[in-house]
Amino acid sequence: MNRIETDSIGKAEIPEGALYGIHSLRASSNFPSSWPFPVEWYKAMGIVKLSAYRTYLRFRDAATKKYGSTRHLKMIDDPVVDAMINAALDVASGKHYDHFIVSGIQGGAGTSINMNINEIIANASLISLGHQPGNYDVIDPVEECNLFQSTNDTVPTALTIAVMQLLNELAAEINSIRQSLELFEREHRNDLRPGYTQMQEAVPSSFGLLFGSYNEALSRDWWRVSKSLERIRTVNMGGGATGTGLSIPKFFIMEIVPELRNATGLPLARSENMTDGTANLDRWVEVHATIKSHAVNLEKMASDMRLLSSDLLTPKHLLLPDRQVGSSIMPGKVNPVIQEYVISVAHRVYGNDQVISSLAGQGCLELNAYLPLIGLSVIESLRLLISANKTLHENSVKKLTINSTEAYGKVMQSPAITTALIPYIGYNRASEIAKMMKIRGVTIVEANREMKFIDPEKLDDILQPGNLLKLGYSLEDI
Repeated sequence: MNRIETDSIGKAEIPEGALYGIHSLRASSNFPSSWPFPVEWYKAMGIVKLSAYRTYLRFRDAATKKYGSTRHLKMIDDPVVDAMINAALDVASGKHYDHFIVSGIQGGAGTSINMNINEIIANASLISLGHQPGNYDVIDPVEECNLFQSTNDTVPTALTIAVMQLLNELAAEINSIRQSLELFEREHRNDLRPGYTQMQEAVPSSFGLLFGSYNEALSRDWWRVSKSLERIRTVNMGGGATGTGLSIPKFFIMEIVPELRNATGLPLARSENMTDGTANLDRWVEVHATIKSHAVNLEKMASDMRLLSSDLLTPKHLLLPDRQVGSSIMPGKVNPVIQEYVISVAHRVYGNDQVISSLAGQGCLELNAYLPLIGLSVIESLRLLISANKTLHENSVKKLTINSTEAYGKVMQSPAITTALIPYIGYNRASEIAKMMKIRGVTIVEANREMKFIDPEKLDDILQPGNLLKLGYSLEDI
């Protein structure tokens, strides 16, 4: 049998046993998008509520001890607070997520998020105490579950917690793939390959140098992502509706953030200016720009791998592991699907970056109504980048092989290698060797054997990987 709930607008039927209530039901109808609210944000809301209830208990006990009877203070009995704490712990663990029915894309600055959580906690607490869901005379979603809180401080604070946790996860994934790239760099430091500029052959390089450049880029990414935690660690929890703390005890404002630190293990701090922390969302633009930079580096690396392993470069210098059948009609075809996934992820991140930047600028006076979509976009980008790093590492980088013999042969036949001869025979003579190599299709050794521009033993020394790859030359070399 359905239950009837009432709000200031009217009445609505709620399914029997549902932990959500009338506020969530109205939001679900108003925002019919099927885009799910991120479970990471949901869990973080549980942590925020848990910390709020624990802080309330400390405030209540301290006030009672100091003042005795506190008739002006709303008192919540221990069994009710304990039930709310247990329900918040359940939410923090992901339990009851199927009762969160509000779309990730919504209006209202997150009020629907906060109320859906409040209703879940209220009804789960009621059940644990032997009451029916919806019996809000005992535990009310606003009077009890939202005590000393506002949507405008709980929801962004929970977003900060969720994003900091995901940033830590992303940093760990970046470091894992970076370590494998570093190993590949060391193993293939002197394995020569042609360098390419503008998709044309350039001076010799090596697989070690190529993968070393990826390692350096990802090292910067790891550093930037790690530092992003510092940029977003301040929260406006305790600021209430607009950051002024109106109707909230000073004790609660001072103690809620330390309680959050204890609950999360994250280096959270209270915003020095909580009005700014409530009204301005530029920090999400900043942190997303950081992870967008990482997406750029991932795309560059994936694109290079796809090119070097493609059938356009024959013979292939880089061999990707076969991951799945590539065609429903062409037998034996295998595609670079991991690299294509990474590139697709990167472009999704670029799109999210535009959404975040545009909506952060849509804040109006004391609040930005578009925090839900901003947060949704940040979390989606982080999830995607975590997955992109993971699959690129496990399903590609760890299993890469190089065709060093063919790549070395290509270097010796590339006219661009004659650049190494310029300090010894000059540009014009080096150009003559390059021209013969190009016309006749011979190696630099074969061309010099005929033209006799440089001593064969000296040429052999010049062509050693260590000499071709060292940074510049000294006069002693010539």
